[in-house]
Amino acid sequence: MTEASSTGATESRRGSARERDSEGTTDARGEPGTAEARVGSTAAAERVDRWFARRPAVALAALLPIGAVTPLFPVEVGVATFALGTLVVGMAHGAVDHLVPLRGAPDVSLRRSIVVVSLVYAALGGAVVAAFFVAPVAAFVGFIALTWLHWGQGDVATLAIAGVDHLPSSAERWLALAVRGGLPMGVPLLAHPEEYRLVAEWIVGLFLVDAGAAATAVEPLFTPAVRIGVGVGMAAATLASVALGYRRVRDGRDAGGWHRDVGELAVLWAWFLLAAPVFAIGVYFALWHALRHVGRLVLVDPEAAGAASAGDAVGALARFGRDAAPLTLGGFLVVAAVGVSVPAGVAAPGDLLAVSLVAIAAMTLPHVVVVAWLDRRQGVWRPGAGA
Repeated sequence: MTEASSTGATESRRGSARERDSEGTTDARGEPGTAEARVGSTAAAERVDRWFARRPAVALAALLPIGAVTPLFPVEVGVATFALGTLVVGMAHGAVDHLVPLRGAPDVSLRRSIVVVSLVYAALGGAVVAAFFVAPVAAFVGFIALTWLHWGQGDVATLAIAGVDHLPSSAERWLALAVRGGLPMGVPLLAHPEEYRLVAEWIVGLFLVDAGAAATAVEPLFTPAVRIGVGVGMAAATLASVALGYRRVRDGRDAGGWHRDVGELAVLWAWFLLAAPVFAIGVYFALWHALRHVGRLVLVDPEAAGAASAGDAVGALARFGRDAAPLTLGGFLVVAAVGVSVPAGVAAPGDLLAVSLVAIAAMTLPHVVVVAWLDRRQGVWRPGAGA
C-alpha cells in the first residue's frame, strides 16, 4: 500500500526494464523503441503509478474513518459527493477515448480514430439507453455486471503497468478482475442493502409510470439468498486470489507487488463494508478508478508521458485536461438528454443521481470496448505480459 512497501516491486521493475531494453522490447504503445526511450518510459510509468494509483490508495485508506460514519448521514450527502467526483474527474476519465486508437497504434490516423470511436459510442450507447426503456430491471443488472467487469479491468491494467509479477497467467488476472471489480459492486450489497436497493428503485423508477412499481420490480435482486451468495462468492474469490499470489511469491516471484495487491484489497474491503454505498462509490470512482485510467492515458500520449518522465505532474495533467475538455462537456450533455427523455422526469436529488447513472451506463459500454482494445494492444491479458 505505502511507497515503502512497494520498494521491492519498484526495484524489480527497474531490473526488468533494463532486461527489456537490452532485448529491444516494446514501448507503451506496443512498438519497438530505443534504450533511451525505454528508460524514459520506465521513469514515466513509475511516476504515473505513484501519482495516480499508490498515493490515491493511501488517501482512500486515510478516509476510512470518514467513510465509517457516512451511514449515519442522509443519502443526499452521498449524492452530492458522487456529483462532485463525477464533475471533477469521473466524467473526464473516458473523454479521451476518441484518441486512444491514434495513440495506441501507429497505423491509425486521427480521422479514423475519431470516426470509429464515435460510431462505437453512438451505437452501443444508444442501445444501452434503449434497453433501459424496454427492460429497466435487466438493464440495471447489466449495468452492474458491466461496471464490475470494467472496474476490475482497470485495476488489473494498473497492476500490470506497475510491473507486479505475481499474476503471470490470464486465469490469475481474470480472477483478480473478478475480485477488484466485485468489491465496489458486490460488497455494498452485503453491507448496506437498503441504500443499494434505494438507488436501484430510483433508476428503475425513471422508466415506470407507476411510482410504486419500482420497489416490486427490484425486490428479487435483494433477497437474503442473493446477498449471502454475493458475499460468500466475493470472500472466496478474494482468498483464492491472495492465496494464488502467495504461492507465486513462494515460488520466487517478487513479493512487493503481492504485498501491494493484498494491501489494496484490504482497503477496498474495509471501504465498501464501512461507507454508505453512494458516498463510497462517488469517492472510489473519482479517487481510485478514474485517476488510474487517467494515468494510463498519460502513458500512451507521448507529450504527457514526457512530462511525467520529467516529473512534471501539472504538465501531464494539463495535457490530459486539454484533450478531455470537449467530450467531458459532451458527457454532461448526455446526462441532460437522458434527464429530459425519461418518462418519470427529474424532481429530486435521487432522480438526478439515477439519470446520471443511466447516462454513465450508456457511456460505459463503448468505453469498455475502447479499453479492451487498449488492453489487447498492450498485452494485459497475455500470460506473463505487462502493460
